[in-house]
Amino acid sequence: MKRKIVRFDEDKRDGCGLCVDACAEGAIQVVDGKARLARELYCDGLGACLDVCPRDAIIMSERDAPAFDPTAVEERLKKLGRPLPPKAGHGHAPAPPHAGHAPAPDAARAHGGGHGGCPGSRMMDFGAKPAGGASGPPDGPAAPGERSTAAPGASGDVSSQLSQWPVQLRLVSPAAPYFQGADVVLAADCVAYALGDFHASHLKGKKLAIACPKLDDGQEEYLEKLVALIDEAKINTLTVMIMRVPCCRGLLGLAQRALEAAKRKAPLKAVVAGIQGGVLSEEWVRA
Repeated sequence: MKRKIVRFDEDKRDGCGLCVDACAEGAIQVVDGKARLARELYCDGLGACLDVCPRDAIIMSERDAPAFDPTAVEERLKKLGRPLPPKAGHGHAPAPPHAGHAPAPDAARAHGGGHGGCPGSRMMDFGAKPAGGASGPPDGPAAPGERSTAAPGASGDVSSQLSQWPVQLRLVSPAAPYFQGADVVLAADCVAYALGDFHASHLKGKKLAIACPKLDDGQEEYLEKLVALIDEAKINTLTVMIMRVPCCRGLLGLAQRALEAAKRKAPLKAVVAGIQGGVLSEEWVRA
């Protein structure tokens, strides 16, 4: 798949080794006096190593490379005798912004550093969550044709039904054990904000991946990951949740393409959310 991954300028690198320690995944090693990637699948492409190089010899590029594999990273760290990351991330301070390299999202930095500069790369399985009530005041009335998602008279805290991390489709690994045989929700980024009962009614008991079909680059990488979820993780069902806006239908189209390309089939459900907080339609569809 085509993705972001580091490469080294052959003329500038000198084997000082600073990047070896900066890479929390252990992806970089010094061979014959030159820094190089041990294996491409160890590099998460987030670029925590970029700013430690005194010679600017490390470059972020986009090219065909194997998908980042957190499980392989953990096995490598054990072999190297390096400390494994805590659940909130590796404990490394996030890398400062670099030219051409976006900083880690604020939500990720709030976890206190993380995996290669972003805890979003670290797989975590939270397990089942206890049921909770709905939160806050009920949503406003649904638009005509939409059914309300607010629980009448609901009050108090709502228990999150998120059971794994990461959730961004670009970061998830189809090889993660919690995807095996799972019911998966593929939701457009805006859906959870539109549906007040997203956790209780749509996420509970399922695994999650989120993406934006309009703003995200690298749709072919998404396609490959969805095919891997179907063929390799052997997911049980795939529910695609999109907004009513036209551009959002690309996510459903992507899932349908993945099912067409996959060797096995999985039931596909399409849920369309309205912009005023209700569900417009929910139906099983053909690939």
